[in-house]
Amino acid sequence: MTKLLEWLFGVLAVGVAWALVTFDLLDLRLPQTYREVAWPMPLYLLVTFGCYSLATIGYRVATFNDCEGAARELQEQIREAKADLRRKGLAM
Repeated sequence: MTKLLEWLFGVLAVGVAWALVTFDLLDLRLPQTYREVAWPMPLYLLVTFGCYSLATIGYRVATFNDCEGAARELQEQIREAKADLRRKGLAM
């Protein structure tokens, strides 16, 4: 099962549970307070997911590793390209 299918299954399961509680589709006779708490739950989950995403991105950016070897290799390739262009008379 791919990650996408896992996420879709999870969202579907939460959505079905939310619909069952919010609209009382199975006639569970839940107290009104349960429905009042369940009604804005998708919004709460969306905000929580957004906060988690921003925190994860911020952490990954803060701990991003420098690749010294790759930087040197790239600079060498740039020097080679400039020298090649000079030989062909395209660069000053």
